[in-house]
Amino acid sequence: MAGRRETEEAAQFVEEAEAAPAGPRISLEELLPDLPVGAPSPAQNTRSRLPSLCSARLVSLEGRRAIITWRGNTDPVEAELAPEVEEELLLLALRNRDGVLVEIGDEDRPVIVGVLQTRIPREMHIAANKVSIDAAEELVLRAGRAALRLREDGDVELVGSRISAASRGLFRLVGRILRLN
Repeated sequence: MAGRRETEEAAQFVEEAEAAPAGPRISLEELLPDLPVGAPSPAQNTRSRLPSLCSARLVSLEGRRAIITWRGNTDPVEAELAPEVEEELLLLALRNRDGVLVEIGDEDRPVIVGVLQTRIPREMHIAANKVSIDAAEELVLRAGRAALRLREDGDVELVGSRISAASRGLFRLVGRILRLN
């Protein structure tokens, strides 16, 4: 019953609105102040422009300054390195001819913020003070017909066509059972 009454009230409101005399029509442009087309609003003037990211090719590197060329353009442009980017990483990117990720901020000065990997490397070089590789079940290192397998139960298997071991000091083999041939 209440739903029917609400429907009747809505219909009566629509009839009254249609019967009311129409006032003068004002366009939206007349309500807005005169602003030139494309002018930023005052709120936009206070905010700085968001930085954009582009890809580039690294041409040369000298200290914390680099020369890059934008993708599809051969004109050299000077760029800075972001403080968190290490020079050694960029030297490696220069040697491998990898792309770099460049940020352009408020001052329109390009800043290199990273290296782009666009292909699977043919050679991998890892150099660090400490390298850890953790595998929950099994770790296999393989090169051609040689392999080293470490399993979670403690089994270690070394396979190769010729295996040599040398020690500058004590060479110790310890096990409950040693079997030769």
